[in-house]
Amino acid sequence: QVQLVESGGGLVQPGGSLRLSCAASGNIFYINAMGWYRQAPGKQRELVAVITNGGSTNYADSVKGRFTISRDNAKNSVFLQMNSLKPEDTAVYYCYGELTARGRATDDYWGQGTQVTVSP
Repeated sequence: QVQLVESGGGLVQPGGSLRLSCAASGNIFYINAMGWYRQAPGKQRELVAVITNGGSTNYADSVKGRFTISRDNAKNSVFLQMNSLKPEDTAVYYCYGELTARGRATDDYWGQGTQVTVSP
C-alpha cells in the first residue's frame, strides 16, 4: 500500500508565504516524478508544479517566479515553497506521485489534499 501525506496548508494573507510538504511511504520501488495539483471550488484540478527524479521541473504559468518545487529523493518527499501568495491561489492542494510500487505497474498516486486559503 502506497500513501502520500501532505502537510503545511493553512490561512495566509495576500503576499504571504506557505510551504507544503508531502511524503510518500509504503512498498515503493521507484518514483518517476512528484508534484502538486490544486483544485479551487467550481474549477477543474490543475497542475501547479512537478519535478522528476532527475530534478527537471515544470510550473504552471500562473505560479512561475512565485512558487518553487523541490524534492528529497532519499526521503521520497516533495516540497512546494509558495511566496507572494494571491487570493486566486486559494484551493485544495494535492500531492501527486508517478511511481512504481513493488510488484505493480507504474501508476499515479494522490494525497488527501490540504487547504490553502489566501485572504486578508
